Amino acid sequence: MIKKLLGKLFGASTNEPTEVFITVRLNDKIMPIFRGDVYEDPLDEFLKDKGYGEVTGGGTQLDEDNGVAFCDLEIELSVQPTDHVIKEIADKLEFLGAPKGSKIILEDKEIPFGKLEGLGLYLDGINLSEEVYKNSDSEALAADIRKLANIKSDVIRYSEGNTETGLYFYGESFEEMKNSISGYISTTPDCEGCRIVQVA
Repeated sequence: MIKKLLGKLFGASTNEPTEVFITVRLNDKIMPIFRGDVYEDPLDEFLKDKGYGEVTGGGTQLDEDNGVAFCDLEIELSVQPTDHVIKEIADKLEFLGAPKGSKIILEDKEIPFGKLEGLGLYLDGINLSEEVYKNSDSEALAADIRKLANIKSDVIRYSEGNTETGLYFYGESFEEMKNSISGYISTTPDCEGCRIVQVA
């Protein structure tokens, strides 16, 4: 009786759900136009089906060359962020293709997750012949690489800097992707002088 009275006086209630906001930082160089289809919409549906909350927003951080550095998803939870809930969210995002180096940010705590590794192919944008640039087709090039590396996603990830064009691919193993395209890279004019970098 006394506890109920004190609860009414001070507005305390153990039954009311507490809204908690968390940030998902995805180490994915995905363009904003595709972020919703790949991550936001499926995750929002998952959270609502589970009764966990919803995705309330998202954003993209650019690097110094105006390419995508990473992207964020904002989540409003209607349940407590227990280890089980956080793991389920991370598992869902990994199922959707979240790369290594991603993390869930909860107040001052960061929970790393992600399974796929990333390969960045940086094409020389200033030193090749005019003929190469005239006949260049980055979309066809990306499609060829996805096929050779057995990458299932057909989402185009790219950046256009002052001196290079970056194409990005995510798969089970960076080394396997790199090895699978090495012959193609060495014989394709567009790839002369290119750089390959692990980005996840």
